[in-house]
Formats: sequence, C-alpha cells, structure tokens
Amino acid sequence: MTSLSATIARLAAMRAGQSVQAGAVGAGRLAKFDAFGTNPGGLSAKIHVPKRIAETPALVVVLHGCTQSAGGYDHGSGWSQLADEHGFLLLFPEQQRTNNPNLCFNWFSPADNGRDLGEALSIRQMIMAMVNVHGADPSRIFVTGLSAGGAMTSVMLACYPELFAGGAIIAGLPHGSASNIPQALEAMRAPEAHDGKELGNRVRRASDHDGPWPRISIWHGSADATVSSANADAILAQWLSVHDLDAAPNAVEQIAGHRRRAWNDAEGRPLVEDYRIANMGHGTPLATSGKDACGTVMPHMIEAGISSTRRIAESWGLLGTKTESFFAQSVGNVHKGTPNLPVPRIGRLEERPSEPSGSAPLGKAGVEKIIHDALRVAGLMR
Repeated sequence: MTSLSATIARLAAMRAGQSVQAGAVGAGRLAKFDAFGTNPGGLSAKIHVPKRIAETPALVVVLHGCTQSAGGYDHGSGWSQLADEHGFLLLFPEQQRTNNPNLCFNWFSPADNGRDLGEALSIRQMIMAMVNVHGADPSRIFVTGLSAGGAMTSVMLACYPELFAGGAIIAGLPHGSASNIPQALEAMRAPEAHDGKELGNRVRRASDHDGPWPRISIWHGSADATVSSANADAILAQWLSVHDLDAAPNAVEQIAGHRRRAWNDAEGRPLVEDYRIANMGHGTPLATSGKDACGTVMPHMIEAGISSTRRIAESWGLLGTKTESFFAQSVGNVHKGTPNLPVPRIGRLEERPSEPSGSAPLGKAGVEKIIHDALRVAGLMR
C-alpha cells in the first residue's frame, strides 16, 4: 500500500514539473469565454468552436488534471482535433492559482463540490452559456476529466445528473470521497471501504434527481501510484448501484491488451463501461500512431496503444459512426420527458471579483502544521 508520505512526495514532484504542462503548446487553439455568469468558483473558461459544426452540436466539457492547463490538456488529449473533424463544441473550465496553487480543481472542498456551490456552479454556468450563446444541444452534453479533473467529473455527474447524457472519469475518484485535505490524500492512496449501495446513495443524495442517469465510462491505469486503481473499483460500484445493475458485466473483451467490461441496458446499450489499462501509471491513455492516432505524449498523457479520447467520443456518438445513431436514439429517449433544460439569458455581464471558497487556514502547530505545509506544497490547499 502506498504511504501517505510517498503520495505527498509524488504530488510535490508533479508540481515541480507543472510549468511543462501549464505552458504547453496548443493553448492557441482555444479561445477565452468570459461572459458566462457570476462565477462563484473563480474559474476561467476556454472553448473551441470548429469552423464547421452541426446545426445543434453536442458539447463536451473537459476538465484538466493537476499541474495542467486547458490548452495543455487539449494538446495532449487531442479533443480539438476530433471536434474539428466531427463538428462538436468543446468547453474547458480552467483552474486558477488563486484557487489552488497546483491548478487542481477543488473536488474535495465542501465549498466547491456540491450542487450550486463554488466551482461546480461555475462549471454549470459555463455549460448553460454554451447552450445559450453557441447553440449546444442540451440533450447531448458530456463531461470528462483526468485525475482531479476526473474527481470533479464525478462531482458534476452527481450534482447535475439531469444536465449530462454521459461522463468519462479518467484516473479519478468517486463522488463523496473526501470533504477535507487529509481525507483527499487518504482517498487517493487507499479509498475507504464502502458497499455499492452506500456509494450510490452519495450520488442519489447530491441532487433531487430521480433518473434517468448519465452513462458512465471509467478509465484507470493498473500501475497508477498516484490515485489507486481501487478508486476505479469504487466508481464502478457507485454507478452500478445508481443504475441498479448487477455486478456481472454483459461483455468482457481485450482491446490492444487492455480489459474492457460493459454493463448494458435492456436494449443492449452500454450504461457503464470500465477500462483498465495494463501497466499504465497516472494519466490519460493515448494512441499516437495508427488509424486511431489522437493526441500527443507529454507528462500524464501516456502512450498506451488505445485512444481514450477517440473511444470516449465514439461511445457518445460524436464520430459519425453507427454508434452515433444508436446513441442519439438512446439520448432522445432518455431526455424526451425533459427535452428543454432551463437556459439563463446571457447578456452583458459585469466583471465581479470572486470570493475564495476554500477552507480557512488551519494554523495548527507541531506535527499537524508540518503535514499541512506539505499539503500546501503538494497543491492540495488554497
């Protein structure tokens, strides 16, 4: 089992290399998106609108990991490449150093990880502005993220399940894993044991939504020493409970040497997918050569012979394949009871200074102070 000190050391090392990610090539493909709401979480927003888009395009929300920027994650993952090819919209919420010095989304903060609170509400405001300003299809909104972005993806799917048709969590954690800094580190290292029903209840309690629920795709490296793959097991148990699915999958296959399992609905459509990437550490799995080539190898963007970006987009019906009509039909059925989400009118919004939404400084002495200083260096405290 990974020690707490080893986890802190790895996070500190990630922060030491953050300039590579934060200043990565590719940021120029994204545009700033300012007028989206009151922004209580103090986040920035970047978007990519292809030159040619569908009349009512799908929207993919992409949440970067710690030490990364929106542009850097896009460059590594290849999302804007696929958007240009297939005409869907991209939204990249971006963390600010004033919120988290290591550029992690604050998925563990009670001020940011609840419905209509902090960073979660800022991201929702961005999404609704994309629907209003750029004509995104409210029945085809998806969210994905890596690491802290993956954990924040879990937050968004739990807090706003009515908003999303699907989500993909990469090297992340289940919703409700932590409500303070020590719990966050412990959850990354070794998540607390809970049965599937209790994990599912954490999602069910996060909103008053009563279904239908978003489709879920889980990706995790088997050799991840930063976020234990036991978290993928917990995410799986959480969403199997939410979807009321049996533990036994409907399909098991090997793809490029990696295991994929799927749990399907009555019509044979995957409700939950689980990919375990053999011998891969902490990061987003890529295929940078061959017919599925997409993205660029860089820190935490790892060549694995399988493109998570392309396979996730295909499962959501975004690549113009047979899957598209299959998924579109499913999404239409899922949302036909509530086809029109409430869309705020976005006019000219005044710039407002955001208020810090993190916890107050702990200010403890002795051993606890040393631990908390280390956590700040690791970027897990504001």
